[in-house]
Amino acid sequence: MAGPRKRKFADIPATAVNPLAFAVSQRDQNITQMVADAIKHKQVMLAYQPIMQARDPKKVAFYEGLIRVLDATGRIIPASDFMGTIENTELGRQLDTLALGLGLRALNENPGLRLSINMSARSIGYRQWNRTLDRWLGRNALIAERVILEITESSAMTVPELVVDFMDRLQIEGICFALDDFGAGYTALSYFKDFFFDVLKIDGQFIRGISSDPDNQAMTAALVSIAKHFDMLTVAEFVETKEDAETLIKLGVDCLQGHYFAAATTRPHWMPEREKRAAS
Repeated sequence: MAGPRKRKFADIPATAVNPLAFAVSQRDQNITQMVADAIKHKQVMLAYQPIMQARDPKKVAFYEGLIRVLDATGRIIPASDFMGTIENTELGRQLDTLALGLGLRALNENPGLRLSINMSARSIGYRQWNRTLDRWLGRNALIAERVILEITESSAMTVPELVVDFMDRLQIEGICFALDDFGAGYTALSYFKDFFFDVLKIDGQFIRGISSDPDNQAMTAALVSIAKHFDMLTVAEFVETKEDAETLIKLGVDCLQGHYFAAATTRPHWMPEREKRAAS
């Protein structure tokens, strides 16, 4: 009688062999479940961060609406803690749709507000996202000229032809587009002739500590020059110090965004008090 079959190494799950892989897998599962629960129970909100005019840093150019979810304990969780895990999934599309709806509602209720809303290029063909946009524009056509849709460089480059067509259709309605995190990826500069982005947001890796980094000053100056050639407004992300802000202004950046000016808040000044209490 044959004895029990010996288990081959290849039969053992990788997570059982590699404790780190197991931990990462468990973390991703927990994050996915947290986001799914937040969507199911509508525990999703926007945090608003002002983007300041460089020529007068006390004046707001527009705001960015940043998606947040609440975990089971009621803590507000920023996108950086979950977006990398769910961005390419159905949950990512659902969050993009919810962010769009929340942002368009805020614009509808506040005629003086101009707002940028993040989205993935993967949501371009997502039916519910498009229905949400069409519904709000049908309700208030004046919203369009106050919307800026932000698409990350890495996302845009996954389907550049689709992004170009999408932008062509919506820019006719007055919607603007921002290329987010520029410099973080490897965009072919030739695409600038086709994309026609209205705003170029320079990635924070070039901005943090720029006042004492000649290399990043040179890189940022080059990006500003490219943006000006293509008539794009420039925004420096992650401006954390006065010295960095002053350096960026000298380099000709149009707008500044970062904690030096203000952190994102789920209770902006235009929100009614009853909603501020609910968001706290």
